[in-house]
Amino acid sequence: MSARFDSVIVDVMLVDGTGQPAKSADIAISGDRIAAIGQFNAEDADTVFEGKGYCLAPGFIDVHTHDDTNVIHSPEMMAKISQGVTTVIVGNCGISASPVILDGDPPDPMNLLGDRFDFTYPDFASYASAVETARPSVNVAALIGHTSLRASTLSDLKQPATEEQITAMRDALRLALQQGAIGLSSGLAYSSAMAAPNSEVIALACELSTYGGVYTTHLRSEFAEILAAMDEAFEVGDMAKVPVVLSHHKCAGKANWGRTKQTLAKIDEMRCKQHVALDCYPYTASSSNLDIKQVTADYDIQITWSDSEPDQAGRLLVDIAKEWGVSIEDAARRLQPAGAVYHCMLADDLERVLSHPACMVGSDGLPNDPKPHPRLWGTFPRVLGHYSRDLGLLTIEEAVRKMTGLSASEFGLVERGVIKVGNYADLVLFNPEKVKDVADYQNPVRQAEGIHAVWVNGELSFTDGKVTQNRRGRLLRRASSPLAKPMKGEES
Repeated sequence: MSARFDSVIVDVMLVDGTGQPAKSADIAISGDRIAAIGQFNAEDADTVFEGKGYCLAPGFIDVHTHDDTNVIHSPEMMAKISQGVTTVIVGNCGISASPVILDGDPPDPMNLLGDRFDFTYPDFASYASAVETARPSVNVAALIGHTSLRASTLSDLKQPATEEQITAMRDALRLALQQGAIGLSSGLAYSSAMAAPNSEVIALACELSTYGGVYTTHLRSEFAEILAAMDEAFEVGDMAKVPVVLSHHKCAGKANWGRTKQTLAKIDEMRCKQHVALDCYPYTASSSNLDIKQVTADYDIQITWSDSEPDQAGRLLVDIAKEWGVSIEDAARRLQPAGAVYHCMLADDLERVLSHPACMVGSDGLPNDPKPHPRLWGTFPRVLGHYSRDLGLLTIEEAVRKMTGLSASEFGLVERGVIKVGNYADLVLFNPEKVKDVADYQNPVRQAEGIHAVWVNGELSFTDGKVTQNRRGRLLRRASSPLAKPMKGEES
């Protein structure tokens, strides 16, 4: 008599992604699905995996990534799967790998995703096909970037789009949504999108409601003008009748510290009127391209890469300026083009944002940086270890909910994010006493500790600190897309 299940994971504390109290259980997997929850014997399955009493949670969903090209070129995705991440959402901050047609080099900040030869996907279908061919170790869901649409349509990004150009962008976005993209993102703080009036964004966002898409935004300002920038985002959601996600919510800059009391109160007010959520990363430093307008002596700025001065990666801007005998502004100009980590946030603000019930977790890591922000490798274990276990800011159940069930719900990832019979078997087994981030600003490329095993679509994909040979990640199209189906040769 054949076994009832392909595999069972025995002796775990089940943290199911809903926020409900953890409970002792065994989990059975058949194909790519959770087949049963209960108590099982060795003869019930072909493979038995010993859980050792550790926590078993839904695979973590990284709602804010810039992994667009990396899931294709580096499909092992070690930085993510080693944290327990089983799904990444790409295309954030207005920059996506598709649909893109460029005449030259990608503009800032699209260059964070790669050079001109990385943008070879004129429509979303070609990008989806490339992901499916690469078969990354994690699932991929994709937003379409407003800046990417602009760069493919406008000859001058310093100008608002004309009506004709808006129509062309709407057509491209509509086709991408039909092909399974999950929404639209914007990055209005960047020079390549700053000239876009809110009417331009609203016109594009109006395409989303027909397809059940979401609008995510890197606000036009996270500094003094943050409340006005939030109002602009809420207007998009209201006019287009779509959910809004405020990306990497923060109050940046020393003069802005403490204002999360205001911003979160504003979010609570608006949540009574429309669908609003937010995400954050569990660090008090941000990371992006080196922006002369953000150069200040108020806090440390660490260089992550520089095309003109590559040996300066990893050093503080103030130390570089002192060595060169110039101002920090002149040093920043000499380093261009470059990337930086900005230690621009207050710990109290971060804790308020992270603990907000509508806040999800996203790493916002930049995988192409030679000296990346440690959030690329440490975000999810840091929430579990530092903020949940050590500080007690969140219960383990609430921490997991913010990284799984809440995320799946906000982004429309059907039958994922919660451990439930019939859902996809995206799972992570971690030691709650040992899990922690070990990547830091000096040594940012380091695997987290305490992540014992990871399953993606029912397949054991990471164990003993290594990615297995059985990569089973999928391109997750919108559930209502006519193209929404598993990859060839896989079960539905």
